[in-house]
Amino acid sequence: MPKNTIAIAADHGGFELKQALSQYLHELGVEVCDLGTHGLESVDYPDYAMEMSKWITANPDGKGILICGSGIGISIAANRFSHIRAALCHDSLSARLSRQHNDANVLCLGARLIGIETAKDCVSNFLSSKFEGGRHAGRVEKLSNM
Repeated sequence: MPKNTIAIAADHGGFELKQALSQYLHELGVEVCDLGTHGLESVDYPDYAMEMSKWITANPDGKGILICGSGIGISIAANRFSHIRAALCHDSLSARLSRQHNDANVLCLGARLIGIETAKDCVSNFLSSKFEGGRHAGRVEKLSNM
């Protein structure tokens, strides 16, 4: 995996936002690994959380973006996997803190709840923020061992 690659996946509710964010990521110079869906036909969001889990397994230092209508279902599904720390974010601050304090490796977004500019801000802050470690490291370690 090239260092500047991010995986992205969505169900039908998040398809259009996925397409827009993929374009935005390309504009930022980020290579995108599109895990689906590839259309507006109804699909099941857990399937895309599973695809992200497989991708993160193959790319342990990788990051991903998952999108569904509310972001809730896909974040619940993604967090079923012990190596995924998926954070449902609604603004740039939550996206930044998800990385700094929780070492989140997957950003979850609700396409029906946020607009494209807010989603771009979330992506930008998620990608530019680094895990602070320190007092947060032990907490994240506990998450990995649950």
